[in-house]
Amino acid sequence: MQTIRIKPPSSGSASDEGEPSGEGPGKDLFPLLTGAAVAVVAIGAVLALTDTASPLRAPLTLFFLLAAPAVAVGAALRGLEPFGRIVTSVATAVALDLLVAQGMLATHRWSVRGGVVAVTVISALILLLVPVRRQRGRTARRRTP
Repeated sequence: MQTIRIKPPSSGSASDEGEPSGEGPGKDLFPLLTGAAVAVVAIGAVLALTDTASPLRAPLTLFFLLAAPAVAVGAALRGLEPFGRIVTSVATAVALDLLVAQGMLATHRWSVRGGVVAVTVISALILLLVPVRRQRGRTARRRTP
């Protein structure tokens, strides 16, 4: 009978084993969680817009109403530290949702579909203005010698 022994790593670095340093077994976890969050957000928007009677409608719609503006504002705030960007984007998402609800109540146009559409449009505008602002910043830097 033969005994197989496991050798400890000689220098302790991950680069000796063929893996780049800084990447471990959880290196693919962030893209997986991002994809799952996008799927949950999309399902929440679809459930809210189609008025489907499902027990998951309320929590998934709430997740959509918080995640869509938070991601858009988080993309616009690239210069902040990660924790500051998360706190600011979530607070802005809550404020945006409250402003949309207040505006709809003030004009007597309250509806769930209208709120979801309004938050979607505002989030899309914020997200689409990010590349425009970055492009304008590059153009201004090129002009200034």
